[in-house]
Amino acid sequence: MSRIAIRVDASAVIGTGHLKRCLSLGQALAETGAQTRFICRPLDAVAGQVLATQDVAVHWLPTPSDQFTPPVCAAEHVQWACVSADDDALQTAEALGDWQPDWVVVDHYAFDARWHDAVRKALGGRLLVIDDLADRPIAADALLDHNWDADHQAKYADQLQRAPVWLCGPRFALLSPVYQRAPRYYPRESVHSIGIFMGGTDPDGITTRVLSACRSVGFTGPVEVVSTSASPYLPGLRRACMTDSGTTLTLDEPELTAFFGRHDLQIGAGGGATWERCCIGAPTIALVLAANQLIVVPALDRLSALRAARLDNTYGAADLPTLTEALHQLLSDAAARNALGQQATTLVDGRGAQRVALSLLGERLKLRPATLDDARLLHSWRNHPSVRAVSATKDPITFEAHEGWMRAVLADPARWLFVGEVGHLPVGSIRFDRLDSGPLDVSLYLDPELQGLGLGRRLLAAGEQAIRARQSEGITVNASVLPGNSTSQQLFEAGGYRCRPLQYLKSIGPLPGPTETAL
Repeated sequence: MSRIAIRVDASAVIGTGHLKRCLSLGQALAETGAQTRFICRPLDAVAGQVLATQDVAVHWLPTPSDQFTPPVCAAEHVQWACVSADDDALQTAEALGDWQPDWVVVDHYAFDARWHDAVRKALGGRLLVIDDLADRPIAADALLDHNWDADHQAKYADQLQRAPVWLCGPRFALLSPVYQRAPRYYPRESVHSIGIFMGGTDPDGITTRVLSACRSVGFTGPVEVVSTSASPYLPGLRRACMTDSGTTLTLDEPELTAFFGRHDLQIGAGGGATWERCCIGAPTIALVLAANQLIVVPALDRLSALRAARLDNTYGAADLPTLTEALHQLLSDAAARNALGQQATTLVDGRGAQRVALSLLGERLKLRPATLDDARLLHSWRNHPSVRAVSATKDPITFEAHEGWMRAVLADPARWLFVGEVGHLPVGSIRFDRLDSGPLDVSLYLDPELQGLGLGRRLLAAGEQAIRARQSEGITVNASVLPGNSTSQQLFEAGGYRCRPLQYLKSIGPLPGPTETAL
């Protein structure tokens, strides 16, 4: 079983977003068969409050002293760790020395390439760095930046000390698995209610001012405010909500899917919850409250996925409209609100954490024989437009026809149908059919939402291994590829298949016997 360590902190200064997204990744890693261990430092009570409700293994690093002073020339976020990066790397490596993780995931702005290299050298595994600032040297085997950017490789060009696997863009947004199946927002002609969530620690107590802005523009409907017990500004927020009879305060919700779906307008900080709102399709006004949001929030505004705004001249760029201006416009314009929500859902589908987990653990892909219980899953994959586009049959197939086909395949001793899985997660299907001329014909497809992660070559290799085990002598495998299907062409060429017009061939020998040695 793979072991993944996750080094992340939360505090009143850092907020809860880094820890929350790592918990989402941890859930996806567990689904794909990995053990996880969180490595955190108790900087204050915030991380403990968040983790108290989570069923995860946590190793707590020593509580920092009050004597840490970052170097004068240190990067902006170095003080977030409350210890030196060298000390943190040493303590992290010591905490994991007996566990020996295959990967270490680090989500921390305070650590740079020096920390990355020290931990990698001490533990011998690989390193996934989660970042979105690109403001310091990074030495990553894989780099995850789920913010939108026109060119992530250019963004990090001056910071990378080794070439990473790129996991970039909202397609990799680390959302809880519940977002895959959560109901989406259903558009309405008027704003019946407003939802406000400014992050788990409510920086500078800004939620109270946002609530005041909603009332100042004349909105008299219900407002739901979400916060957490970890917020140091909670007492003042309670008082503000109690004095407004139309406002309710919701605390410590484990997931906000229903909250994002039940209000006709959301107001939030431009952090990690942005992607949750996008996934649900919630019309949103996003406020810039941190330096790293100055790029992504206006960019999403330009993509028409949300409306960027500033609370006042203290927060956000001066060229952004104020919150009250944005409220005046969106409260009265149903078409504009609904267009924001529809565009937002095209960016995020809720499967980003799965994609990241599979990128780390895809080499663990295993095959099992398909059964009739797999019929609906394989039918949904086969009918997806991207699969039909490269298939001989372009029209959708009814489930009844597909189920009948599967019954015939499973009953035929000259056909073999497998499902590829990583842990408990099905990711693709591969089939071998014996042709009249003797060779086997191979056909495969992935879950259409999991393409581009290197799973195709692993599925093909696993299929070849499985079919070798079922043959007493060498065989030739034939793959037919439609013109223009460059992805499949590259897959088979990389797998050692010889190219003929529209066909790829490969000879596969039997598995070595007990006294033979496999090369």
